[in-house]
Amino acid sequence: MPIPPCLSPCACCQLLKALTPEENTHCQHGLYFQDGQRRVDYVLTYQVKKPTVGRHSRQSTRLLTENAVARSFRCGSHIREKPRRHQQPERVRDSTSSTPSSPVVDVELGSPGENSDCQEDDKSSRREEFEGKLRDMGLELEKDEDSKIPGVGFVKIHAPWNILCREAEFMKLKMPTKKVYEMKQSSGFVEKINTFITKVLEPLHPHVEEHQTKNIKHLSHTFSREKQHLFDLSDKDFFFDSKTRSSIVFEILKRTKCMKAKYSMGVTSLLGSGVYTAAYPLHDGDIDEQNAEPNDRKLLYEEWANYSVFYKYQPIGLIRKYFGEKIGLYFAWLGLYTQMLIPASMVGVIVFLYGCATVDDNIPSMEICHPKNNISMCPLCDRVCSYWKLSTACGTARASHLFDNPATVFFSIFMALWAAMFMEHWKRRQMRLNYEWDLTGFEDEEVSAE
Repeated sequence: MPIPPCLSPCACCQLLKALTPEENTHCQHGLYFQDGQRRVDYVLTYQVKKPTVGRHSRQSTRLLTENAVARSFRCGSHIREKPRRHQQPERVRDSTSSTPSSPVVDVELGSPGENSDCQEDDKSSRREEFEGKLRDMGLELEKDEDSKIPGVGFVKIHAPWNILCREAEFMKLKMPTKKVYEMKQSSGFVEKINTFITKVLEPLHPHVEEHQTKNIKHLSHTFSREKQHLFDLSDKDFFFDSKTRSSIVFEILKRTKCMKAKYSMGVTSLLGSGVYTAAYPLHDGDIDEQNAEPNDRKLLYEEWANYSVFYKYQPIGLIRKYFGEKIGLYFAWLGLYTQMLIPASMVGVIVFLYGCATVDDNIPSMEICHPKNNISMCPLCDRVCSYWKLSTACGTARASHLFDNPATVFFSIFMALWAAMFMEHWKRRQMRLNYEWDLTGFEDEEVSAE
């Protein structure tokens, strides 16, 4: 699993701060447009090259003009002298040949500055076309080229409610409905054991508030605009969380075409050709400021991406909410694997200690290390190697007993059973997460799509 992106201060966080409009107190860390109402769902960055007209550019323009006039004069004289070229060949010298220190500029190829300007103009036109098509798709854009980072421009993207509904229906996203049901719990002796274990392990759980009542689950259904009455739309701003909003916008960016470039399909090809330098969603807020409002990112930093809480369980639900199901499932697998390694490591340490305790009673190493057994061994190679004493291998024999002793047979059997137990435990854990996160049927749909 890769390290959680940008949970600590980094370049992405600096870009987030660069988007902050200082004159607007309602905008929090660049998460909103200039009006402070529309939320930034995605950001595209590109290089901004401000036009500078200096001495070198003016000199290049003058040389281009002089070369053009000289070449036209040379072509005219060449046509006039063509019938008598075999009698008296003449050379036409450019007017710029008298200035050897001047740089040579080809009229047809142009100067390097002109080529760069042409490339920038081409990228700018492709950006305009791409952004125009994004507006046609219903997205709202806002440009910001006067940021704190010089030479970097930002395109902030916001998806209105009707676009989110349209794309959620197109992507067949499962959203929670108004209907809730209670999950049955085990009763009797098993319930008492689970309650006792929960109380014992309470200090190991992260301090993450649950957003819903325990044992209560919302029934999920594929979103449909015709059946909006089935869903709880009392707060439309938070019906689609930040992860869902960014994934919807990214899907639109991937399938939007740019006709001015051949084989250009979506923002991925534009990133590869340098039209845009980066494309990313923003985090929910800052983690460094003391007065920063509580957000999921700050909570993850305090209760998960911190060395002081290495002994605690992972907030898998919050990880899934912030980073998505794929990363959430990965960290769930990684946490279970690390948890299962604890008994395996304890058994391995016991086997090692057993080898340390019985090394002096090991008969083969005792015979090798005994000082009276002065046994000479044959050379290990021909001609070059000489005879050697068996007692010189005493250290190697004693060390090999630490890891190769009768207890290692038990350890190998234990690891075989451990591997089977780990796989079965992960299957149960995965099915439970699929049920809690409404991922049932997702694997079948993915296979059929291939």
